[in-house]
Amino acid sequence: MKNFVKLLKQEFHQYNGQKFVQDLMAGITVAAVALPLALAFGVSSGADAASGLITAIVSGLVIGALSGASYQISGPTGAMTAILISLVAKFQMQGIFIATLLAGIILILCSIFKIGRLVSIIPSPVITGFTSGIAIIIALGQVDNFFGVTSQGDSAIAKLLSYGTLGFNPNMQAVGIAVMVVAIMLIWPKKWGKRFPASLAGIIVAVALNMIFNFDVAVVGEIPKTLFPENRLNLTAIPFDRFGEFIAPAVSIAALCMIESLLCGASAGRMKGEKLDADQELFAQGVGNILLPFFGGIPSTAAIARTSVAIKSGCQTRLTSIFHAIGLLISMFALGPVMSKIPLSALAGVLMITAWRMNEFESIKYIFEHRFKSSIAQFLITMIATVVLDLTMAIIVGVILSAFLFIIKVSDMEITFSEIDREKLDNHGIVMHKDISRIRMVYITGPVFFANIEKLESALYPLDNCDAVIFSMRGVPFIDSGSAHTLLEVMEYLHDSGIIPLMCAVQPKVKTMLDRADVTKIIGEEHYYWDGQAAILACDSLEHLKPIV
Repeated sequence: MKNFVKLLKQEFHQYNGQKFVQDLMAGITVAAVALPLALAFGVSSGADAASGLITAIVSGLVIGALSGASYQISGPTGAMTAILISLVAKFQMQGIFIATLLAGIILILCSIFKIGRLVSIIPSPVITGFTSGIAIIIALGQVDNFFGVTSQGDSAIAKLLSYGTLGFNPNMQAVGIAVMVVAIMLIWPKKWGKRFPASLAGIIVAVALNMIFNFDVAVVGEIPKTLFPENRLNLTAIPFDRFGEFIAPAVSIAALCMIESLLCGASAGRMKGEKLDADQELFAQGVGNILLPFFGGIPSTAAIARTSVAIKSGCQTRLTSIFHAIGLLISMFALGPVMSKIPLSALAGVLMITAWRMNEFESIKYIFEHRFKSSIAQFLITMIATVVLDLTMAIIVGVILSAFLFIIKVSDMEITFSEIDREKLDNHGIVMHKDISRIRMVYITGPVFFANIEKLESALYPLDNCDAVIFSMRGVPFIDSGSAHTLLEVMEYLHDSGIIPLMCAVQPKVKTMLDRADVTKIIGEEHYYWDGQAAILACDSLEHLKPIV
């Protein structure tokens, strides 16, 4: 709470009438962008348009007020629909409400235990693949509404495959409306889009034509003029005997909310030059998602599209989010009868373009043009896993793959051997009195851990025909316990063979591990040196080395 109050003081420092007007205008602009998206995402989630609109209103008020930054705009998003479709198919709307409530609790726990920072370990190709996979799911999920057909199945792919048995007979009126909306969104001038979003223009034209010609197409239906619709969370109806079945989707919703919100905050924060408080943001998302089911809403998360519009429209404080929510609330009461006539195919057209634009084409082009094989693999596998598997599993698969590829790369440890070059010593004015022809330098470069322990063993056995071995460890940033034990066995072998081992340029963390692994006991603390030159000079005092004849 102290941190939140501190955020508010910084945000509203020197707040004035001019900034208030900027927040108000930015809020109105964001509301215009959010209205068609809220309706579309409500329908595409398997709920209804009213649920999407209520979600945007409550999120704008609650999450916007508690947010970890001044610019975050939350509401229903396309990414979340992929999880919700299967939930609705299995548990109806009560399933969404229960999972959302649990997800909100999980998000608050993530905030308390500061788990949000884990998002930073997810590689960017995995995020890009995840986003593209979600875009595919959204597009596949809109085929029914776009073409005015009906399919069956719990997932977007299952519905697509069901056309083989059910048949595919497009309603050309629905297709015509969808194509018209797509065309408007594609040709709408960018300079107009700054003041009036193309998606809203397309929806207005579609609903006007439908009201004039009364097309035979499915429409949004009645928009209730209340924030407390009949279909909302009923605590007495929770099936506690099946409660465990809601855990997995709740974790998926919470994970997706955390990833989307924090990535949105990081990206938008760079645009505005303001850092997001990740823990406060997760707390806000948690509170919002706990409350939403009691209003009949679906899961909410920060949305980069609406957030970027807010920043570009002059957003000054979190009041922009609140004004945008009030704008949507007024629209619900004033424009409900008109919104009820919106063809679902028009919303499908909006979502098709939204899905296309979700793809981070610049990043995709970059990794393919530069032939980054590991990044390409991470992108493709995560994208496919997102479409085929659960969204949370897709992220896990992507991170595990990334870790595996990273291990393969860093396991390429190099070990090189060399004799002491007397000519170089003479050039540096170093005078040696002992025979250095039987001293060997061993250069180890790269992290030493379980993936390359076999290489370490085979390379260091045997070290014969020498009287002393100097191990240069400057290029070793890390050594694990298993490799340290292997190095201990090598040192014991050298000691038993009458060969003196010395160490030079050992980094502090590596030295600590060698101490704990008893390597230092075999070598002796006195045989650790700052650099190779000091170690070579120390060899001049070793008794068992023969003097120069």
